[in-house]
Amino acid sequence: MTSALISPMPKAPEKKYWVVRGSAIHNRGIFARVDVPNDVPIIQYVGEKITKGESKRRGLALEEKAKKTGCAAVYIFTLNSRHDIDGGFPGNPARLINHSCNANCEAYIIKGEIWIYSLREIKKGEELTYNYGFDLETWEDHPCRCGNSNCVGYIVDRKHWKKLGRILEKRKEKEKKIAELEARAKILQKELKELDKPVKAKKVVKKAKKAA
Repeated sequence: MTSALISPMPKAPEKKYWVVRGSAIHNRGIFARVDVPNDVPIIQYVGEKITKGESKRRGLALEEKAKKTGCAAVYIFTLNSRHDIDGGFPGNPARLINHSCNANCEAYIIKGEIWIYSLREIKKGEELTYNYGFDLETWEDHPCRCGNSNCVGYIVDRKHWKKLGRILEKRKEKEKKIAELEARAKILQKELKELDKPVKAKKVVKKAKKAA
């Protein structure tokens, strides 16, 4: 996940802007409990402050778990050049905010704390989302299910969208060429089978000549 730096230090909203519900994007999500104004802090992303080394170790362990079980969510959030925040525990409801290619929120680091801000006015009942900002190197591991008309198909930072588009276009062309070759191969195989079929001999009947 990526973030940006802003100031000043925000105060937690006096009343909750959010509620947890089942999400059409993935499992559970965070939804607007009331109408949310533009550019306000909605919820803090909290967790254990860990070193980059520990962050890498936990990330690799979760990857191995995912390979074995098919389920292992990573909630490690970049904090600064030395530390990350591991928010993978029940006391951090912000971990349930889903990714979207058309996000209505953004994550900001403010004096050592991570806050989720609204990017625009959000209507009551609307799901809160932000772009997870994953690197392009692992795009195939993170398909996107946000369902937006501008969805790029995978969870990657917006800055990688054009490059990802080129990669997907090349893959599409390659798959089309392979499909054409496979179709041609099937036709050739059928033709070869026709050639290999034994030819049925025709019985020749000779008529006897009449005696003169």
